[in-house]
Amino acid sequence: MIKIGASAKIEEVSNKKENQSNVKKKDKKRAVQTVSSTIRPEVVDAKVYKLKSAFVKNSVFITLSYVNENSQVRPIEIFINSKDLTRAPEYVVLTRLVSAIFRRSNDPMFILEELQGIFDPNGGTFKEGKYYHSFYAEIADVIERFFFDVGILERPDARQIEDDGWGKQVVLAKDEGNAGNTNFRICMECNNRTLKTENGCDICMNPDCGYSKWDK
Repeated sequence: MIKIGASAKIEEVSNKKENQSNVKKKDKKRAVQTVSSTIRPEVVDAKVYKLKSAFVKNSVFITLSYVNENSQVRPIEIFINSKDLTRAPEYVVLTRLVSAIFRRSNDPMFILEELQGIFDPNGGTFKEGKYYHSFYAEIADVIERFFFDVGILERPDARQIEDDGWGKQVVLAKDEGNAGNTNFRICMECNNRTLKTENGCDICMNPDCGYSKWDK
């Protein structure tokens, strides 16, 4: 009697394990089906943006394609092309990861924050009155512009209005001082926007600093 009962319990346990494994396999199949549901059509619409960056030598051309899925615009892939072949593997990794997020995520907006949060150890740069921490932050800016152009995001009002605390609304303008000094970067020594590249050498124009670095 004891042996029969033990064998019956063993069979029940094995049956439970088999049922659990079958359920897990079904769940995995369902997950794979939902993830790979977005299939790239043969013909897609795309927009090409030219990016001139202080972080790279040559201009970069960024191609972003999209599809209309259930009357909704959805990004599907990104390509980055440049004459500088030394960074080609980096561009391939970046474009494949971002393209995978576009295709498999229902809300790919978080990629903007992730790219903007990358910091260049050599310092950032100002361009058109805006500060960029790294080259990837500039790519995030291009992707955000693409979202505005195709209607994925609503374009905000050009004027920002804030309350000054006295019941008055103040219109905030762009920083004109930064806009006229786009060729300078932040110096890692004095933390001022006085670093300039001349003949392959980074030179800080601040007379109190004098930092310089030769890029061999």
